[in-house]
Amino acid sequence: MAAGEQAQDWMGRCVGMIGGGMYADLRKIRTRDALPLPEGVTAAEGAALTVNPMTALGFVETARAEGHSAIVHTAAASSLGQMLQKICASDGIPLVNIVRSDQQVQLLRDIGASIVLNSRDADFKAQLVDAVSATGATVAFDAIGGGSLGSDIMRAMEKGAVNRMTEYSRYGSSSFKQLYTYGALDLSPMVLDRLAFGFQWSVSGWLLTPFLQKAGAETVMRMRKRVFDELTTTFATRYTKTIGLGEALEPELLRAYERKATGEKFLINPTLN
Repeated sequence: MAAGEQAQDWMGRCVGMIGGGMYADLRKIRTRDALPLPEGVTAAEGAALTVNPMTALGFVETARAEGHSAIVHTAAASSLGQMLQKICASDGIPLVNIVRSDQQVQLLRDIGASIVLNSRDADFKAQLVDAVSATGATVAFDAIGGGSLGSDIMRAMEKGAVNRMTEYSRYGSSSFKQLYTYGALDLSPMVLDRLAFGFQWSVSGWLLTPFLQKAGAETVMRMRKRVFDELTTTFATRYTKTIGLGEALEPELLRAYERKATGEKFLINPTLN
């Protein structure tokens, strides 16, 4: 509707924004917190252009910047996980996908994933060691948060590193292992068996906004360009249902989207009654 001098060419464009208070009729926001959508991109498509695509690309950028050559990802059948799988396949980055059902295993295999582990398999931990050893993965991005899965991943990384050692060390391998937690699908405390993965490791949180602030404008623009270029392929998002704000409070619908189930993404359109 209106724009400052730096954004006059945005007039009449559909623009995505982030910054809170977004259910208002009008919103004034800085250009750095807004992004003009490519011509022909709908508002519904634009709603999914930032968080998942930029997070998946952010994982890859983080891994590269820190010198990791392969990645482990949990809750990997999510929309974000599918995007990460496509990125890694395109960029030649080995990826160990961890899911929790045979249906999710098949879903990822159908889009080209070569390593998909079901955490509910009886021999999951042995499979994890084999996969991490084969890929040399030393960084993991964990959406689960609680429980011992993060610890199991770090243990597998250490076992793989120890198997490559040529000399014994009482302190374990010299391979640095990084576990990033970016979600909390399990709200219980995280349990780490810290003596099981040596002394070269770190566990920390990962969030998109702090990453983008550190990455710098050039990296962010390169990431955004890739999202635009691959909007209908790598970063395509499908919605189970589009609902209005009023419908979001209906108990049946609320329970449905609160499950956060794989393949069940809801889009809220405030213009609907």
